[in-house]
Amino acid sequence: MDLYLYIDRPSPIHRLDPRAKLLMLLGILLFAVSSDHPLVPAVMFALVLAAAQAAGAWRALKRVRTLLIVLSLFSLVAWSLFADGPTRLLGPVSLESLLYGVGTALKLATTVAGSFVFLATTRNEAIATGLIRLGLPYNAAFAFSTALRLVPTFVGAGATIVQAQRSRGLDVESGNIIQRMKKYLPLIVPIFASAIRSTNHLSMALESKGFGARRQRTFYLQLHLGAADWMMVCTGLLLIAASFLLRFSGYGKISGLLT
Repeated sequence: MDLYLYIDRPSPIHRLDPRAKLLMLLGILLFAVSSDHPLVPAVMFALVLAAAQAAGAWRALKRVRTLLIVLSLFSLVAWSLFADGPTRLLGPVSLESLLYGVGTALKLATTVAGSFVFLATTRNEAIATGLIRLGLPYNAAFAFSTALRLVPTFVGAGATIVQAQRSRGLDVESGNIIQRMKKYLPLIVPIFASAIRSTNHLSMALESKGFGARRQRTFYLQLHLGAADWMMVCTGLLLIAASFLLRFSGYGKISGLLT
């Protein structure tokens, strides 16, 4: 079972410096959420999909397609019903609330899809090294990269335990959602036991390697910003500046919207 998000491809996005990709991702997300109107987040979502196409990262997006659909539909329906505006369309739904619901759904989709494309095109060790080069303390960067590495491990352990119980005759598919959740409850204990065992092994491995013995560290992975990286940095900075300008100047607001 392949649970890791990173997809090894020789694409131009894979070859970019992780610092440049982090800044570009921040710019895309901030610019997407800076406007209430759906046009701006729609453009950013299209940019994320274009990046996924260029990097061959569709496999990562397919894994979260259900999450994207559920979040988007829930946001669309909720804000269309609970927001208000003067232009009535159908019942409690107004044109303004519908636009706001579509915009919010696109913001959520851009945030989730953009983050997964970044993880699918950037190695875990490159993320950690990039964060350290940006000034984040080594311990914090290591904790972040370890979390990214352990989540698939724990999910894989859970999947293995579920398959083992199925082979012993446990039926976890029949019944309604409440009954299926009750069937999964007894499996939480071995999953947590496996997680505790893995973290204990990791802590012993870190101690044996002298983790934290020296303040100054050297890195096998050497990062260098090239011409393409600087273009991404400049684009990310422009998007960040444009997002603040768009937000504080009042552009992108939906006229007559009441939330």
